[in-house]
Amino acid sequence: MEWLHARGALLHSNLAEIIPLLPDPDHTGVGMLNPIAISPPYIFWRSKMTQNFTIPPFAQRCMEASGSAWKASFQHPFVLALADGSLDPKIFAFYQMQDARYLESFSDACAIISTKTAEPVDKLWFIDAARMALVVENELHAGYGKKLGYTAEDIAKITLTPNNRAYQNHMVSAALKGTLVEAVAALTPCPWLYIELGQHLLSKMGTIPADHPYADWLKMYSDPGFNDYMNEILARLQKFADASDEKNREIAVEAFVLSARYEWMFWDQAWNKQTWPV
Repeated sequence: MEWLHARGALLHSNLAEIIPLLPDPDHTGVGMLNPIAISPPYIFWRSKMTQNFTIPPFAQRCMEASGSAWKASFQHPFVLALADGSLDPKIFAFYQMQDARYLESFSDACAIISTKTAEPVDKLWFIDAARMALVVENELHAGYGKKLGYTAEDIAKITLTPNNRAYQNHMVSAALKGTLVEAVAALTPCPWLYIELGQHLLSKMGTIPADHPYADWLKMYSDPGFNDYMNEILARLQKFADASDEKNREIAVEAFVLSARYEWMFWDQAWNKQTWPV
């Protein structure tokens, strides 16, 4: 199994839209064409054209609960600047280095979850997810490190921002202390948030503009391998929700929403080059 970590924003063919796919409230498994208010010239749409994975009921419940927290990421100035190519390379490098450290904890959380699952097929899936979070992403970071002037050693030496550390602690704590449904719910917003966005871009454009300053990054996040990954993780989220009681399902929804908030905060820590106040 190969998968790609899903964080990002992608350009529409006219460079004037960023178009994520969000699930519809009718549990049809496809998005509804529905504009979300954004300052012009950026318009976000739900589209029936590019939904390529199934959204089970519990995932839908989590998504609906996240509400404005989910939508807020698409409005963040980091995302808009990344999309139109105007993002300062120094800010992008800051983001990439923090992201590489974040993925270490994402990998840790997957590995911990693998020890708590009862079925070997689930153990193997989370072990593989833990491995690929590091292998695939590190390839991207290595490439941009050469372009932007940072190394793996530099990444290891950075101080985690408050937002990054908090997000990592949330994921690992859910994996260590929470139920399986809570642990997986805390992970899910990370790969889900921009997958449909990238696939819509690919369907509209066919290819990412070669002259875009972040073309390699954008191409990575439009990879169709995301469909299988999302089907797998959302099916497990539903499976663990079905095996849980309502109290723990509510806790899992809260974990999902918190991760959606942290996704916005991750953009923000990079955009502002966040430091510790004291």
